[in-house]
Amino acid sequence: MIKRLIVICITIIGSFCYAQQGTSSPYSFYGIGSLKFKGTVENRSMGGLSIYLDSIHVNLRNPAAYAGKNIEAPPFDSESRPVKFAVAGTTTSATYKSNSGEASGGSSTFDYIAISVPIGRFGFGFGLLPYSSVGYKLEDFNDDGNLENRYRGEGGVNRVFTGLGYQITPNLSAGMDVSYNFGRVENKAIAVDYTDEGELVQYQTRENNRSDLSGLNFNFGLSYKTMVTETLELSATATYAPETRLSSQNQRSFSTVVINNENEDELVRNTIDVDLESRGLRDTELTLPATVTVGAGLGKPKKWFAGAEYTVINTGNFSNPIFNNAITVYEKSHQIALGGFFIPDYNAFSGYFNRVVYRAGFNFANTGLVIKDEPINEFGISFGLGLPVGNRSLFSNANLGLEFGQRGTKKQNLIQENFINFNLSLSLNSRWFQKRKYN
Repeated sequence: MIKRLIVICITIIGSFCYAQQGTSSPYSFYGIGSLKFKGTVENRSMGGLSIYLDSIHVNLRNPAAYAGKNIEAPPFDSESRPVKFAVAGTTTSATYKSNSGEASGGSSTFDYIAISVPIGRFGFGFGLLPYSSVGYKLEDFNDDGNLENRYRGEGGVNRVFTGLGYQITPNLSAGMDVSYNFGRVENKAIAVDYTDEGELVQYQTRENNRSDLSGLNFNFGLSYKTMVTETLELSATATYAPETRLSSQNQRSFSTVVINNENEDELVRNTIDVDLESRGLRDTELTLPATVTVGAGLGKPKKWFAGAEYTVINTGNFSNPIFNNAITVYEKSHQIALGGFFIPDYNAFSGYFNRVVYRAGFNFANTGLVIKDEPINEFGISFGLGLPVGNRSLFSNANLGLEFGQRGTKKQNLIQENFINFNLSLSLNSRWFQKRKYN
């Protein structure tokens, strides 16, 4: 049964990878797209909370999690920490509401794949995850119901990362991640023309933009854990990702297209490239803002935990001349997450659901994006289960998460997005270097 569950999970996540559309959010129109949550399904199920660091789950937000005590008893009965492997995918269903109408959409995406390996007081990890995603189809209509503008976009930025952590003292650990960012963002726009009689002009003009992005960024983390009473443990974390710049190689062209009224396909007749180099826009730099996160929480080890986390992103420094537009500005982003988990009995000999991890949380964020003087805020509430699988001594699990959220506003004829995310992941542990107990 367990093996079948693992195969099913990998198959479902694999299908996300094969046919993924990273997002359908109209807000992916702006900048380099909608930023993806950098964290595991376990984190998302607790409102995005990433304070709790242990020896059986990968933590993508704090590189200090790579390190840890080399000997733990329990849960590992005086054995070294296991190698941790994690993979996940998400499917999203959303409705979009404005003052003039309503629509729906959906997407499926690969979220991450990561491995964390312990080496005494050290630990290192590596993996792949998306940073941002672009995937929108927007249309403007006039009062007569005729199409005025059409916008299409796709692409996104991905990250390959590796990191190292070190256990400084039994209570304090530190770590650093380095990530290589790469990807492309493509945008297409048509201002639809009509004849004096109101007929659609046969040949329309479409603007095409493409930016190929690449560059490094760093993330530093600290983690502190201590028992404040015989049963209560305090956990505190902090991470800092300094401002960095990505190189952006840009292309722009104009195409003459014919729009098929029946299926809305666009047939390209010819294309003319724009000389961006003479305007200083062929090669530009995209500034990724600095991020600071701090959090703290209390809990009973292997029983329950509750905490809060606060993130500040200096989004006002985000810039790339090729992405500028008249109605959009960026300001500092503030995010808060509250959440936790409960385990009835992590080592129960009977009663499977006594070993299940129950998670819940919520979050609120001012995203830093301001459109037509309206700040774009986001709110979400989440729930999750950690289902034990495999060898009981290794505490592997399959994680299910459900998130309900809202983004944006209907003011200024903008779009309010209501979404439901279903998350699925595998968090598997294995021993690569196990000491022999008997000769």
